[in-house]
Amino acid sequence: MDSEEVELIERCKKGHADAQRRLYSRYSPLLFAVALRYSNTRHDAEDIAQDAWVKVFRYLKSFSENNSFEGWLRRIVVNTAITHYRRQKKHTYHVDIDEVYATPKDLEAFKETDYNKEEIEKAINALPKGYATVFKMYVIEGFKHKEIAETLGIDVNTSKSQLSRARRALQGTLINMARIAKKSDGNQ
Repeated sequence: MDSEEVELIERCKKGHADAQRRLYSRYSPLLFAVALRYSNTRHDAEDIAQDAWVKVFRYLKSFSENNSFEGWLRRIVVNTAITHYRRQKKHTYHVDIDEVYATPKDLEAFKETDYNKEEIEKAINALPKGYATVFKMYVIEGFKHKEIAETLGIDVNTSKSQLSRARRALQGTLINMARIAKKSDGNQ
């Protein structure tokens, strides 16, 4: 952390409204982006981000300058998103997915297809909620399986299994997208 950021955080801890506004302005895009990754709708992301900001300001005094502030913020948003979905009872962890069947031809189409960010995000968000959450925490946010397990209240092996199934399901979704793209290219 640079000295300006340390000073800003210290002023926020002391309750200075101008510092809190600056902190909010500086990190709001980050919090919203993380919330958006864990939500199905923009409205849910806004709710999650708002709840996360309340927690940030409530627990800011417990933040230690020896840690990464961005990492601390991300963890709050992820935990808030998980709590949000638990409250809504939308969060499930044991969903069976059929094995993905891919022919060598499908795999070749998959490898030759360029996917844009929106297509990949759409495919990730199409995963069952539990799989998507573990996938995002591990691949995007960089959590370890032990941290995921503790955060979600699941076993480490369940986290590993969820990630493996998420990857397999994601591959299947992307293969299907490649099939569709290949068919539409062939019909033109």
